[in-house]
Amino acid sequence: MCGIAGIFDIQRKCEIDQESLARMNQTQFHRGPDEGGLHTEPGVGLGHRRLSIIDLSSGHQPLFNEDGSVVVVFNGEIYNFVDLIPELQVLGHIFRTRCDTEVIVHAWEQWGEACVDRFRGMFAFALWDRNRETLFLARDRMGVKPLYYGFAQDGMLIFGSELKALTAYPACGREIDPCAIEEYFAYGYVAEPRTIYKNSYKLPPGHTLVIKRGKPMQQPREYWDVPFQPITAISEQEAQEELLRLLRESIKIRLVSEVPLGAFLSGGVDSSAVVAMMAGLSNDPVNTCSISFGDPAFNESEYAAQVATRYKTNHHVAQVDPDDFDLIDKLAAIYDEPYADSSAIPTYRVCELARKTVIVALSGDGGDENFAGYRRYRWHMNEERMRGLLPTPLRRPLFGMLGHFYPKADWAPKIFRAKATLEGMARDTVEGYFHIIALMNNEMRERLFSDKFKCALQGYRAVEVFHRHDTKSGRRDPLSRVQYLDIKTYLVGDILTKVDRASMAHGLEVREPLLDHKLVEWASGLPSTYKQNAGEGKFIFKKAMEPYLPNDILYRKKMGFAVPLASWFRGGPLKEKVRSAVLGPVLAQTGYFNVDYLHELVDQHQSGLRDYSTALWTLLMFESFLRNQQVS
Repeated sequence: MCGIAGIFDIQRKCEIDQESLARMNQTQFHRGPDEGGLHTEPGVGLGHRRLSIIDLSSGHQPLFNEDGSVVVVFNGEIYNFVDLIPELQVLGHIFRTRCDTEVIVHAWEQWGEACVDRFRGMFAFALWDRNRETLFLARDRMGVKPLYYGFAQDGMLIFGSELKALTAYPACGREIDPCAIEEYFAYGYVAEPRTIYKNSYKLPPGHTLVIKRGKPMQQPREYWDVPFQPITAISEQEAQEELLRLLRESIKIRLVSEVPLGAFLSGGVDSSAVVAMMAGLSNDPVNTCSISFGDPAFNESEYAAQVATRYKTNHHVAQVDPDDFDLIDKLAAIYDEPYADSSAIPTYRVCELARKTVIVALSGDGGDENFAGYRRYRWHMNEERMRGLLPTPLRRPLFGMLGHFYPKADWAPKIFRAKATLEGMARDTVEGYFHIIALMNNEMRERLFSDKFKCALQGYRAVEVFHRHDTKSGRRDPLSRVQYLDIKTYLVGDILTKVDRASMAHGLEVREPLLDHKLVEWASGLPSTYKQNAGEGKFIFKKAMEPYLPNDILYRKKMGFAVPLASWFRGGPLKEKVRSAVLGPVLAQTGYFNVDYLHELVDQHQSGLRDYSTALWTLLMFESFLRNQQVS
C-alpha cells in the first residue's frame, strides 16, 4: 500500500517545481514509510511513497516500461497480476520484476484505457505515456483506494492519494465549497466527486480520467458499475454454495503477501466469516485483532473471543479507554476534510493494534451493503410497504401534516417516537431513505444555517446526491435501489474512507474480500428475499455461514463500532469541550451558522431534554477541521 502524488502541465512543457513535488509526496509519508521516489520531465512530475508488500526487493516506483516512455505510480494491489504476466509475455512484453505494478505499464501498452477492465483488485494509479502525451488516472471499481485531483491557481493539474497532498502545492486554492458543507451536515462526509474545496475533486470509484496535453479536458469516464441484474434462478442451497465459493476465492487471492498478514475480528458476522474462511485456507494460525470496550453496550470482544478460540487464531485484544476522545484533532488532520463518523476513533485504535503484529489485515467491510445487513433497510422497507397503501397525492399532505405537528420525543419510549416515521411517509422512496440516514435532517439543517449561507447554497440540497445516483440505478426493487445508493455514497464516502485513513496512518494495508467486484456483481443479482427475509438482514450470507459460526454470532442484535457520544457530551469529560467548540469563535466567525440554534443544540442536549449527540459531534469535527486548516 502506498501514496501517490503528481503535477501535470496540461498546456505546456514547463519545468516542474521539484521542491513542491517533494513536499506533496512527503505529506503522505505515513502511507509508505519504506521508501520514496520522484520522477520529473518537462511538464510532468510523479511522486510515490512505498509500503512494501509484494516483491520487496524490486518493486520500486515510479516504475517504467522497457524504453522509459511509460511510467506509473500506483497505490493498491492487483490480485490477478500473476495471471496477467504470462498473458502479456506471450504478447511480447518483457518483465524485469514480479510485481503487480509492472503489469500496469504493459497492460496500458497492450490495451490502452481498457487495461482497467482486466485488473482485479483495489487500486489508484497515475500513468504518463510520453509518446502519446497522455496522463491516465484510474480508480478501482469499489473505491477502496482514494484518488484526489484538482486545478491549481497556476493552471497545473495536481493529484494525490490524500487531499493534503494537493493542499501542500503552493498554488492550490482552499476556497470552501458551500455545497460540500451542506452535504457534510447531511451525510457526515463530503460525497463523491466533491471535496470540501472548490476546484478539487475525488475521482469516483470505477472511473478513469484521460488528460491529453494541449487537448480539451475530458470528464471522468465510468468503466464499471454495480449491475444489479437478476441472476439465473437459483435455489437457496445453490446460492449458499456459490457464495462460499466466491468468498473463498476472494480471500485466497488476498492472502498473497511477503510480510505478516492477519485480520480484524470484531465479533460481528462479516469479520467472523472472513476469519473462518481464512482459517480453512491457511496452514498457519490466523493473526486476529480486536478492540474491547469497557461499556458492555458497545463491547463485542466476547464474541470475537469465541471465533478466535474456535479457529485457534493468534488473537490480540486491546481495550479502548471509554473516554478515548483525545483523537479529535488528530482525526481532523488525518481526514483532511470534515468527517463525522465517530467510529473513526475505535477504527484508528484497532489499526494501531494490528500494526504491532501484521502489515496486512483483511476486514469484513462490505457485507452490510452487499447483503442488506443494516437495520435501516428493514425500516425503509416497512415505510415502503406503508407508502404503497396510499396514493401520493393523498399521502404527502396527510403525513406531512402529521409529521409536522407530532412532537419530537427523544425522551419517550420508542413506540411513541413516531415523528421521523410520519415525516418519512410523506416522502418518495429516495427522499424517504435520505430522511432515514441523514445525520441532521432537512428541518435541522434549515435551522442550523444562517440566511447568508443559505443564499450561498442557491437552493442546493444534499438529497440531490441520492437523486443523481438513483437516476442511474434504474427502476429496480426498493431494496436494491437503496443498496445501490449506499454503495455509491456511504460505503465509499464513509466506510472505506475511514478504513483507508486509519490504516494508512499506521502504515497498515487493509484488504476487503467482501468487496471483490466478482462477488459484488453476483450478490447484486440475488433476489431481494435472499438478502432480507422476514426482517432478517444478510439472510443467505448467514445461512451459508451456519456450519462455520455459532448462532449467537450470526443472529444476535447488530452492535456496530460505536462510542458513547451522548454521555461524553452531557456530563462527561467532553461537556465543556463541546460547549466551547460549538459556541466558540471558530464556528461563529464563519458566518455559516445560526448561533441561536447552536445554543439550543448544546443547551437541550446537556439538560437531557433531547439527544443531539450526533449533531454536536458533527459540529465538533467541523470546528476541528477549521482549526486544523488554519494552522496547516
